[in-house]
Amino acid sequence: MNKTKKLMAGVAASVMAISVTGCGNNQDLPPEPTDTDCDDWDWDDDSGTYYCDDSRSSHFGYFWFAGRMFKNKSSLRNYSSYKSYSKSYKSGIGSGSKGGFGG
Repeated sequence: MNKTKKLMAGVAASVMAISVTGCGNNQDLPPEPTDTDCDDWDWDDDSGTYYCDDSRSSHFGYFWFAGRMFKNKSSLRNYSSYKSYSKSYKSGIGSGSKGGFGG
């Protein structure tokens, strides 16, 4: 019976650790772009997209959305597909969803 209690305590601790770890924003993010010359993609909560944070890349500072790169937030916001995505992302409807991203 003692082994069973230890096993159950271990399972409970594991479940708790996983649930706490899963509370971060990264759990529902779309996959990072891979077919570019940027080696460091970071998530931008404000735009709901990835941006290149690789200072050695010619795409440093670019944003990635729907399989395209945008030189800055202004050009991203002017993209018609992003406008509808942005409205739903900002309102929380579809926030963190994997739709709308390519690559």
